[in-house]
Amino acid sequence: MPELPEVEALRISLLPLVIGQIIHKVQVLTPKLVSSAGTSRSSCLTKKTQFEEEIKGQTILEIKRRAKNLIFTIENGSQILIHLKMTGQLVYRPNEGHQIVWGGHPIELSHMHLPNKHTHIIFELDRGKLFYNDVRQFGYLLFFPDEQTLLKSGHFDKLGLEPLSDEFNLSTFTEKLKAKKGNLKKMFLDQQVVVGLGNIYTDEVCFVAGVRPTRTVESLKPKEIKKLYETIKTILPEAINDGGSSVANYLLGDGQKGNYTKKHYVYNRGGLKCKVCGSKLVKLNLAGRTTVYCPICQK
Repeated sequence: MPELPEVEALRISLLPLVIGQIIHKVQVLTPKLVSSAGTSRSSCLTKKTQFEEEIKGQTILEIKRRAKNLIFTIENGSQILIHLKMTGQLVYRPNEGHQIVWGGHPIELSHMHLPNKHTHIIFELDRGKLFYNDVRQFGYLLFFPDEQTLLKSGHFDKLGLEPLSDEFNLSTFTEKLKAKKGNLKKMFLDQQVVVGLGNIYTDEVCFVAGVRPTRTVESLKPKEIKKLYETIKTILPEAINDGGSSVANYLLGDGQKGNYTKKHYVYNRGGLKCKVCGSKLVKLNLAGRTTVYCPICQK
């Protein structure tokens, strides 16, 4: 699944393509994807009709992000929440010219045929079409009549601090961290303290901060918490600038892969030499995910 830098880089690359365009028509080919966000979903005709009708004729004003969700704001105040999950893809095809723009999971069929068997939602805009494709149909696109309804839905209730926002400061981070228990890796993955740090950036942040991901949250010293905070503030913007990591062939809005993979210190490098000290990197399963750290550089 893409992590915060990948989703933010995709958001930035989509802005010049769709902002200001009118949504003339929406085709929902797979109603369950607009019906709910649950893992077990059934189609709702009412929600399908609402999704298609309420945003028709409206201009796309803004694309925001909350954690790994993209949020399209349209002219009448409605909100379209998009989560690509594991295999979701957004493709913009202009009416004129041949430059098709991909973002998200790569689907080879989309390079040749649009729509295709993986196409589930089509937005017909002024100057082109925006396709939502999804191989395994884990993603979702939800309609909310306004921002307040979205916030009251509880969709973001369990999410922690946005690491790129002003609310993410050392004091608040420390307070939320001290309310948690268990190992550091699990804490970052559950998104309740700070959002956007998935498997990749948890390993990278822990390495740069010099803290093993196996450490318990309770064992962290104030200077280690400060170092983790400062590292998050440094690594995530850098990864966004590089277009993310694209370790699972995740593509950005311009169809390119992220370059941050070249800067990884530990992620996906288990058994190789540490780039800093030369020691063999340790690989183990932690919180259900493959985890890599340096036994010398991290304490």
